[in-house]
Amino acid sequence: MKMTYREAVRQAMHEALVADPRVFLMGEDVGKYGGSYACSLGFLEEFGPERIRDTPLSELGFVGAGIGAALGGLRPIVEVMTVNFSLLALDQIVNTAATLRHMSGGQFSVPLVVRMATGAGRQLAAQHSHSLENWYAHIPGIKVLAPATVADARGMLAPALADPDPVIIFEHAQLYNLEGEPAEDGHCDIATAALHREGADVSLVTYGGSLPKTLAAAGQLAAEGIAAEVIDLRVLRPLDMATIFHSVRKTHKAVVVDEGWKSGSLAAEVLARLAEECFYELDAPPARVCSAEVPIPYARHLEEAALPQPARIVAAVRRMLGK
Repeated sequence: MKMTYREAVRQAMHEALVADPRVFLMGEDVGKYGGSYACSLGFLEEFGPERIRDTPLSELGFVGAGIGAALGGLRPIVEVMTVNFSLLALDQIVNTAATLRHMSGGQFSVPLVVRMATGAGRQLAAQHSHSLENWYAHIPGIKVLAPATVADARGMLAPALADPDPVIIFEHAQLYNLEGEPAEDGHCDIATAALHREGADVSLVTYGGSLPKTLAAAGQLAAEGIAAEVIDLRVLRPLDMATIFHSVRKTHKAVVVDEGWKSGSLAAEVLARLAEECFYELDAPPARVCSAEVPIPYARHLEEAALPQPARIVAAVRRMLGK
C-alpha cells in the first residue's frame, strides 16, 4: 500500500507512542498545529498534552529538556522545525548528549531522538534551506540518519528509539510528498547503506533529498548506454564504507552527490576514504556534485542553479568517462 513520506513519518511516531508509554513528542507547533509539516496531526487529541508537548521558541531549552527526560528513563522524540534553527541547540547536542556516556564512564546513556527538516528547494531562502547534516556527522557519540525513501522514513524511528545513544534524523523537506511503499515489516536497519540501482560503469553515492535526483540522472545515463550504480548512504554516522568500497571495486569510478557545500562536505569525507582504501581501484579521479558555495538564494531559478540537479550529475559522469 503506497503512502507519502509524511504519512510514513506520522505512522512511525504513532506506532511508537502506542507501543511505549515512555515515548513522547515535543517541539514547536507539534501539538495544536499538528507539526510544521503535518507529521503529528491529531496526536494532541489522541495522546494528550503530557505526551504531545508544544514548546517555546527555544531550541536550546527544549532539546536540553529532552536530554534530561532521556536521562530520566523516558524516550523523547524532539522535533526541531528546520536544521538551521538546530544550531541554537548545538551546545546541548554536541557538548551534552553526545558526550555523557563517555564522560560518565558508561554509567549514563541518552536515548534521545531528534528529528529535523533539512534541505532546500522550497524558496524559503538562506535561513531555512541549508543542508548541515555533515556538521552532525562529524561528532562522535551520536548516530546520524537521513531517510530518503518512504520505507526508511517509516522504518528508521523504532530502532532509533531503541538505541541507547542519541540519534539525529534528517528529513529532507522536499521528500514529504514523495509516495512509495513502506517496508513489509515496517522496520529497517540503521547501520547500512542501500543499493538502489545496479550498474557497472560508475558508482553514484548520495543521500537524503539528492537520491531522487541521482536516480533520475542514472536513468538519463542508462539511455546513453552508461550503467550507473546508485547507493543511498542512509546512515551518515557511522558511514557504511564497506558497501561503497564494494561498489567502487566493481565500477572503478565514483561520483558523490551531496546537497551540502563542497568545502568540508560529507562528500569530501567519502572521497577521502575512497582514496585511502581504494586508490588503486579507481580508473579516474573521483568527483563531487555539491551545492554552490553561497547562502541558498530565494529566487527559484537561482535556488535551482545552486543545488545539485540531474543535469549536473550527468555532466560529471560524462566528464569522468571522457564523453
